[in-house]
Amino acid sequence: MTDDLDGWIAWGAAGHAKVLRDALAGLPLVAVFDNADVPPPFADVPLHRGRDGFARWRAATRGRFGFAIAIGGARGADRCELHRWLASEGLVPVTAIHRAAFVAPSARVGAGGHVLAHAAVCVDATLGIECIVNTGATIDHECVLGDGVHVAPGAHVAGCVTIGEHAFVGTGASVIPRATIGARAIVGAGAVVIADVAPDTTVVGNPARIVEKQP
Repeated sequence: MTDDLDGWIAWGAAGHAKVLRDALAGLPLVAVFDNADVPPPFADVPLHRGRDGFARWRAATRGRFGFAIAIGGARGADRCELHRWLASEGLVPVTAIHRAAFVAPSARVGAGGHVLAHAAVCVDATLGIECIVNTGATIDHECVLGDGVHVAPGAHVAGCVTIGEHAFVGTGASVIPRATIGARAIVGAGAVVIADVAPDTTVVGNPARIVEKQP
């Protein structure tokens, strides 16, 4: 719930911050943070640099604020680490479900998750913290996604699929029912997954084939 919040902050100043601001249109964005030297994404919201900037902002600001991690791609571990740190600083993780998204009543979206425009999370699906179901992506019935998973725009995950923590399913990829995608695996854009994918493995193509496996 966001009714008791005075606003929210975004960590990450690239395009995903703009997407999240649209999804959270009913709650004021009060500050943006980024470790990199990047231009401000919004003319009306201040941009602060790194954890030092956060400390100065927090010391000068009163109120109860939420946070959303605006970092996409295969950076689930970074999202989860920032989630834990910001929660330890007293901020509240905001779950961003776009007004044009569908989330089944029996589905569970973990704290800090993003379900964006025209995405769907279907019956009895369970998502860990800091999962992103990006624009037009679908998570079908009874899927289980670990913490920090990102399913990119237009990707489709069929029913009863298990995806390990911090894995990334690329734009337009498809995953057949009951497959397992291991932790930190990467499924390339447009890939068609018809068999299990081991942890720390990158697969591409139709059918998906291994192109890289981390030691």
